[in-house]
Amino acid sequence: MTPVTGDQWADLQGAALLGTDRRPLPEPGSPLAASVDRTEPATALLDLAALAAVRRRAGALPAPAVDTPAPAPDDTRPALPELAARRLAVLLGTRGGHGSTANLAELLPQWLAVARAHGYRLPPALVPALLDAARARSELRADAVALAGPLGRWLAPQNPDWRYVTRTATDPDGLDRPGELLWQEGLFAERVTHLTGLRRTDPAAGLALLASTWATERAEDRVLFLDALQDGLSGADEEFLEAALGDRSKNVRATAAELLSTLPGSALAARMADRARAVVRHDGGRLHITPPTACDAAMQRDGIPVKSPTGRGERAWWFGEVAAAAPLTVWTADTGLTPEQLLAVPTVDADGDGGGAEWAEDLREAWARAAVRQQNADWARALLGAPPRPGRESRTPGAPAKLLAVLSPAERASWTAAFVQTHGLGDAFQLLGACATPWTPPLSTAVVAALKRAAELGSYPWSHSGVLGMTERALAPETAPAVEALAADTSPDTAWADTFTRLAGTLRFRQAMLGELTAG
Repeated sequence: MTPVTGDQWADLQGAALLGTDRRPLPEPGSPLAASVDRTEPATALLDLAALAAVRRRAGALPAPAVDTPAPAPDDTRPALPELAARRLAVLLGTRGGHGSTANLAELLPQWLAVARAHGYRLPPALVPALLDAARARSELRADAVALAGPLGRWLAPQNPDWRYVTRTATDPDGLDRPGELLWQEGLFAERVTHLTGLRRTDPAAGLALLASTWATERAEDRVLFLDALQDGLSGADEEFLEAALGDRSKNVRATAAELLSTLPGSALAARMADRARAVVRHDGGRLHITPPTACDAAMQRDGIPVKSPTGRGERAWWFGEVAAAAPLTVWTADTGLTPEQLLAVPTVDADGDGGGAEWAEDLREAWARAAVRQQNADWARALLGAPPRPGRESRTPGAPAKLLAVLSPAERASWTAAFVQTHGLGDAFQLLGACATPWTPPLSTAVVAALKRAAELGSYPWSHSGVLGMTERALAPETAPAVEALAADTSPDTAWADTFTRLAGTLRFRQAMLGELTAG
C-alpha cells in the first residue's frame, strides 16, 4: 500500500476548510482513490479522507518499546477511613453529591486541610482526580500534593497537567521539598509560596535564597518577595532591607521601609521615632501637632513619597506616614500614658490655640496603621474599643477588620459577636472574614440570630449573599439544629426558607464530613 504523504493529507485538509468549489480535490494517490466517484465533490472528499486515514494507520509503525517504570514507593501513612474516602469522591465529583448543600467545591479546602492534619494516605484511585482538581485551583496544591504523597509524585511525570506537583513544597509533612528546582523553575506564585514557607521554618535560609536572585528579579516581583519576609522578620534582615531602600523601584523602597519600621531596634525605626517626636509633642495635657513642612531626601529614602497617592494634602500625608512608621513605644514611653489614655488626649496646633482637631483623625488613623504593621495587640484593643452603638461610626473608620486580625482568635470572635448582635450583618462581612474558622459557638449563635432578624424584617437573602456564602464554610456545624428550626419556622416556598434549608443541609454535610475524618 502506498503511504500517504504529508502534502497529500494537507491537500485534503485544505479542500475541507476552503470548500471544494475553491480548492480542487487532490489527485488520486492510489488505485482505490482513483476509483472514487468525483461527480459529487463533497462526498468524494469524505471518501478520499476515509481512504487516506486507513492508509495512514495501516502504514504506522509501532512505537519503540519502553521499560515498565518501577512501582511507586510505599506509603506508610494510615489509610483514609472508608466513609471519608467516599466523601472525598463526592467532593471531587466522582460520585453523586447532595442536592441540598452548598457548592461542594467550596468545602474541599476544609476537607483537605483536616485530612492532611491527620496524616492520612488516600486511596490510589482518588489521587488522579485530586491532582486534576488542584491543577485548576492553586490554593489546593500544597494540601493536595501532601495527601497524594509518594504516589502523587510518581504519577506527576506521566501527565503534563500535573507538572506542578514537582514544584509544590509540602513541608512540614516530612515530604521532599523541591527547594532550588522550585525557586529556579517554578511559577511566580509557587516561588512566593515556597519562600513564605521557608521563612517560617528557616528565616536565614529564606533570606539567602531571595538574595541569591534578587538582582535579576523584576521590580513587581521584588515587592511581593519582600512581603514574604514578614514571616520570621528579625534584625538579621535589616542589612538586606536597608540596601533595598536604595532600590530603583519606589514600591520596593516603600515595602522595605514598612518592614524596617516593624523592627523596633532598626535604624529606620529610630529615625522615624526622632521625626515623630518632632511632629507630635505632649505638653500640658495636650498633643501639640507640627506637621512636616517638606519631605527631604532622607525622608524619601525611608519610604515616604513626596506626593500623596491618595490626593491628601502634602503636610497631612507626610505627617501620617511619619506617625505610622514610628515605633508605638515612643508614644507610651515618652508620655507615660497608656494607649487608652493617649487616645483621649486632645490635639492642638503647635501654637496651642486649640485648632489642631483636624489632625486628630490623621493621628488616630496613623496609630491604627502602626498597630497593624507592628502587630501590637494593646494598641489594637484600645483603638477598637467596644463595638460602636447603632447610629455611631467606628472610632477608627475602615480599620476594624485589620485591627481585629492583630488580636487573638478568641478576642476577634468575641468582638465580632458583639458587633453582629448590635448591628446585624450589614457591615459585618470583613469582620467575619477576620475571624478564625470554624467560628466559635457564641459567634455562630450571633450570626444565626442576625439571619433570623434579617428574615423577619423582610430583607432578601441575596442582600446578604457574601455573608451567607461565608456561613456555609465557617458556621460551627453544631448550629445545624438552630438553622433547621429557622427553616421550619419560615414561610414555605420563600427565598429565606430555601436559604435556611440549604444552609442546614451544608452544616449537616460538614458535620458528617468532619466526623468521618476524626473517626479514624
